[in-house]
Amino acid sequence: MALRVWASQAANTLRIGCKRPPLSFGFPTIPLSRGFAHVIEGLKYAESHEWVKPEGEVGTVGITHHAQDHLGEVVFVDLPEVGAAVSKGGSFGAVESVKATSDINAPVSGEIVEVNSKLSETPGLINGSPYEEGWIIKVRMHDLLEMDKLMNAEQYTRFCEEEDASH
Repeated sequence: MALRVWASQAANTLRIGCKRPPLSFGFPTIPLSRGFAHVIEGLKYAESHEWVKPEGEVGTVGITHHAQDHLGEVVFVDLPEVGAAVSKGGSFGAVESVKATSDINAPVSGEIVEVNSKLSETPGLINGSPYEEGWIIKVRMHDLLEMDKLMNAEQYTRFCEEEDASH
């Protein structure tokens, strides 16, 4: 914790970093107890730290603020092809950061109908705006009932708090 405080003070002194909170689709944000990660009301969350925003039968998918914060600076995103099928819990791509490479898992099953091609040129959108500019794919969902098995904002906040406490 002391290192994080020192790093924050150093960044402020050097005037580097992003001071604006993540964008939130107009929904209220709920800060996690760690003080720097947010979840958004109205989205659904997977235990693997992906979110989905349902809009009819299409869901927009990305990784959470909590996940991007743990990854660090995202430097590359391996994007799937439009038309590819995804299965709930199955990997459809990867995010590479300065710390690690991590699979991106589908929170719902369906067919990819759109890919955020901006991430090929600017993968850091995931860090700066994980819930808006940094979305990864849009999926035509095959089974809308899969959404019921995902966590809401309050459940995901509790999940992250418990996960962080165990590390």
